[in-house]
Amino acid sequence: MPTIRAHITRQLRAAGCVFAEDEADLLLRAAAEGADVDALVARRVAGEPLEQVVGWAELCGVRIQVEPGVFVPRHRTELLVRAAVELARPGMVVVDLCCGSGAIGAALLDAVDDVELHAADVDPVAVRCARRNLPASERVHEGDLFAPLPAALRGRVDLLLVNAPYVPTDELDLLPREAREHEPALALDGGAGGVEVHRRVALDAHRWLSRAGHLLVETSRHQLPHTSAAFTTGGLDVRVATDDDLEATVVVGRQGRGDA
Repeated sequence: MPTIRAHITRQLRAAGCVFAEDEADLLLRAAAEGADVDALVARRVAGEPLEQVVGWAELCGVRIQVEPGVFVPRHRTELLVRAAVELARPGMVVVDLCCGSGAIGAALLDAVDDVELHAADVDPVAVRCARRNLPASERVHEGDLFAPLPAALRGRVDLLLVNAPYVPTDELDLLPREAREHEPALALDGGAGGVEVHRRVALDAHRWLSRAGHLLVETSRHQLPHTSAAFTTGGLDVRVATDDDLEATVVVGRQGRGDA
């Protein structure tokens, strides 16, 4: 086994994998569960994200199933989960919008008992993954932003959690190759300024949030002023959470209107 590990490590290092030893271990574990190790290594060397190759990613200690073509959860999103957990209480209604594989919702459910979680995404591949990762698959809805959510949720959502794309369109070419080639563009492309989806969400959030509901959106330091401005335009009281270690930024908006 050490010889096989060393051989795989050399292949991965030659392909530019920075953490080649750790990745070799993960590929060997996947092979021990029945996968073809040569096929796995070939996929990784070709540039496919490690998480898609082994079939899972981790967020806040929770293993999330992923498959080729789905957005891979990033560790920076742990800040969004932490901020949500601080606000969450049993009995709350929570929506994971632009849910991807359902990682945020799954991590929240792992930390907080007895919440009514709904999730939605426009990408059918993401929806398929989320329905595997979340316990109530009938509450995972396919469609654009709020459109597929049950009308009964209007005015009842206590926490609206959103990891929408926020990379400006003209900066997509700067992303790592594995993201550009193996993750859906609609999960990365935030429009001309990177916050088009944030603006759409913030504009309609008050229709769905409960009277004291919160909207939490992951953004970047560069996009922070624009995301915050979108919240203000949407009638939300704004605060910002940051984590330098994770290089993460989250805008938290509290319902400030009485017309929800």
